[in-house]
Amino acid sequence: MELNQPKRATPYLVAFASIIIIIAGLKVAAPILVQLLMALFVAVICMPSIRWMEDHKVPRSMAVIIVLAVILAFVYAIFALVGDSINAFNANKEFYIEQLDGRIKSIFAWLSEQGIPVEAVNIGAAFENIDIMSMITLVLGGVGNIFSDFFIIFLSVIFILAEATSFPAKFANAFADAKDKMVHVNHILSKIRHYLAIKAATSLLTGVLASICLVIIGVDYPFLWGMLAFLLNFIPTLGSLIAAVPPVILSLIQLGPIGVVWTAASYFAINNIVGNYLEPKLMGRMLGLSAFVVFLSLIVWGYIFGSVGMFLSVPLTMMIKIALDTSEKTRWLGILLGPEDDANVKALDEPETSLEETENK
Repeated sequence: MELNQPKRATPYLVAFASIIIIIAGLKVAAPILVQLLMALFVAVICMPSIRWMEDHKVPRSMAVIIVLAVILAFVYAIFALVGDSINAFNANKEFYIEQLDGRIKSIFAWLSEQGIPVEAVNIGAAFENIDIMSMITLVLGGVGNIFSDFFIIFLSVIFILAEATSFPAKFANAFADAKDKMVHVNHILSKIRHYLAIKAATSLLTGVLASICLVIIGVDYPFLWGMLAFLLNFIPTLGSLIAAVPPVILSLIQLGPIGVVWTAASYFAINNIVGNYLEPKLMGRMLGLSAFVVFLSLIVWGYIFGSVGMFLSVPLTMMIKIALDTSEKTRWLGILLGPEDDANVKALDEPETSLEETENK
């Protein structure tokens, strides 16, 4: 028995080493793979619209052109709405730093009057060498890289959409059991498509509600912070929290503590209504991942692909889980990645084995 233990451990060690090598390779090829992944996911989102137009007698070439025109219009709208706000915010950076320093000092003075010992802190000195817009760009992460590489991504989307109709025929010629494999591929694409569609809709609703609330409260650049909320809402768990930080700080500068309370309360209400109620209700059990796996995937894919990996962490992990579920040898890994409810359901479905039967075995 002792001699067989190293042999049993060898496949697991080889599998673990292979995973490390794959992660290292993905990390090295990240600049190229990020563009291809973004193009692939954009094409996956666009395919239902193209098929819908084809079903309504619109020629495929015209349907592709319409979808590409909508993409260009969306990107142009982002630059039109946010570009001026970014420039204006960067131009007023020094003024905001001075105002923030004054607000913090007044808060410290009030605390001292209440008998609470505090040390005076020069916020201006702490922030004078910090480019706030660079910090926001770091928060947005790969979004800036996405837009800078937009031309390559856009061309890739054109070629993917142009050859999408020939993919089933190529797949059938490449594999003997093409029908079974195509069922799994369609299942993966359908899950990702539905997730991205629902996530895009809820993120858009989050951004619109955030902009409206900031307009009512009176915080500057509401469209900039609304766009930030829309983009960062794609990052699970942490995105919505990070998106609330800049407008809360700006509300402190402009409106004081009362503005902070109203801004923080607005973001808290929006994230709870959309993120904790509406989004789970629309997705239901479609995600198929445990909360810990979602958080872990955020770290792993963020390490491999940077901030773009954080945006795509859930779809990429969903692809891996569905692929693991399709094989008997790897299904146990898919179960480990799944939520607790699925494990409980499968445990209830399995027949109970008595102690006597276990001993007989």
